[in-house]
Amino acid sequence: MAGAEQGQVVDGRFRLVRRLGGGGMGTVWLARDVALERDVALKEVWPPDHGAGEAEPALRERAVREARALARVSHPNAVRIYHIVDVQPFPWLVMELLPGPSLEELAEAGPLPPAEVIAYGRDVLAALRAAHAVGVHHRDVKPGNVLLGAPGEGGARPAVLTDFGIAALMGAAPVTLTGSIVGSPEYIAPERIRGVPDAPAADLWSLGMTLYVLAEGTSPMRRATPLSTLSAVLEEPVPPPVRSGPLGEVLGAVLVKDPAARPDGARLDALLARAQERARATVLASVPARTGEAPERPRARRGVVVAAAVVGALALAGGITAAALLSGGGGEGTEDPRGGGAPAVTREDEPPERTEAEPTEAERTEAEPTEEPTEEPTEEPTEEPTEEPTGEPTSEPPAGRWIAMLFSEPVDSGALDQRLAAVREDVPDAQVLRSDDYASLNPGFWVIHAPGPFADGRAAVAFCAAHGRTESNECVGRYLSQDAGHRALVCHPQGGGSGRCEED
Repeated sequence: MAGAEQGQVVDGRFRLVRRLGGGGMGTVWLARDVALERDVALKEVWPPDHGAGEAEPALRERAVREARALARVSHPNAVRIYHIVDVQPFPWLVMELLPGPSLEELAEAGPLPPAEVIAYGRDVLAALRAAHAVGVHHRDVKPGNVLLGAPGEGGARPAVLTDFGIAALMGAAPVTLTGSIVGSPEYIAPERIRGVPDAPAADLWSLGMTLYVLAEGTSPMRRATPLSTLSAVLEEPVPPPVRSGPLGEVLGAVLVKDPAARPDGARLDALLARAQERARATVLASVPARTGEAPERPRARRGVVVAAAVVGALALAGGITAAALLSGGGGEGTEDPRGGGAPAVTREDEPPERTEAEPTEAERTEAEPTEEPTEEPTEEPTEEPTEEPTGEPTSEPPAGRWIAMLFSEPVDSGALDQRLAAVREDVPDAQVLRSDDYASLNPGFWVIHAPGPFADGRAAVAFCAAHGRTESNECVGRYLSQDAGHRALVCHPQGGGSGRCEED
């Protein structure tokens, strides 16, 4: 029934009213359920290789099976699937009709305030966690697949994740045999491009990239062609956010290339909740104490703001969060006073409104002579030799043992020496190995680690805790072996060890 037309009746029950949208995986229609007298969204599912001849029957059978699995996802922030119409040549999904708009449409006017983005992010994350709990992966999280639902109590409109699992119908590979890309290249997680077996962490990367785009107003990985975009996702660092305020710390934690170093769903929600509280506090601090009294603009210390920006740039270039480099204190007092943002506040790309009492930069320059020396150079070491070349592994632990993974750096990033020096401030005996040498690790990384030996993953994270490294982006227990099945042996530091902390 590909190429459906307005007025057509599907399954003797659903009358197509108008086309709502479509893409490589099918077309969505507004349809009228004449049996229940309600409007629904009707999607004809087209596998991306639907012109592949003999492959069509198998693809269609898989689509039906997977769509039935998707119906198990029941959550207010996930679109509801009412019915599956099993007809030739491809099935139709009957879904909840949402009023919209999509977050992509909202962002067309410019970056959204961080507080708003954080709220949408928690909604989408809740939907993803519900799906992951029943073994369903979305594989195409992006602003265009998130619609606003009907207003709830207080008038707030929840974010609802749609097209749930449509990209998942074709399995884990992001590129099919005929070269079609399953999913949106700029949002696909690096490990999915590499063909690593799918896991929830990949959806969390896509969510992080979605929040980045909404808050920053730009897509950091988009390039001129799909292939160059995929290459950028694999090889290039994510630029540090500049408009995201308290959300920046969360983006730094989740947008790391190694999926094992990302926070899991529960930890990510805790990070978003903390960022949400900081955003609210920023908004409350800007409210006048008495009616008619203009709030005083706090002046950030220029040196502190610059230092935080530099740390953030270094952190995201290598995959570590700014929170880790700033000692995990949450960064209070280190960001722009407007960082939290709110729907009623002007966009971040507009200059802040100046009060009469606040002089311009030029006025300050004329009134306040600089005190910085202009002739004497600052104290900088000139010829300090490095202790040892650290761009190669400093040890090769034997397979069949647990290590405490303290950091992972893409092999081609060129920042290994800097990262190793930072880690050794906490763990002086930290060493380096190359992940390609062990089938149980994700390929393409230098792994900075404490070699142990450790009896199991819990002993590894206990070692980390003794050195003040208690977050998943600071330490996880990993098992070294030549068995790719052992990639699931990842022990997180929460609660003294969570996840797969013992060898089978």
